[in-house]
Amino acid sequence: MAKAKDKDERLSCPVGRFFMELEKASGNKSKFLKHLSRSRLEFLKAMKYLIDDRIEAFEKKGSARGKKKATRIKVE
Repeated sequence: MAKAKDKDERLSCPVGRFFMELEKASGNKSKFLKHLSRSRLEFLKAMKYLIDDRIEAFEKKGSARGKKKATRIKVE
């Protein structure tokens, strides 16, 4: 059982693990824990912004490719 727990901890996200360890170190109802919870939310919102920004860039790049067309030029 200890080996399975060890394996799960190694495979988890380092940021998530960091927050989990901080929660364990703090008290249940401390101000620290409230700030930690808020910072986790802000961190996730920041990641969401980055992901949304990349999606938008990919969509623009894809639509720009569709608009380009070859033009025929007469050569004399």
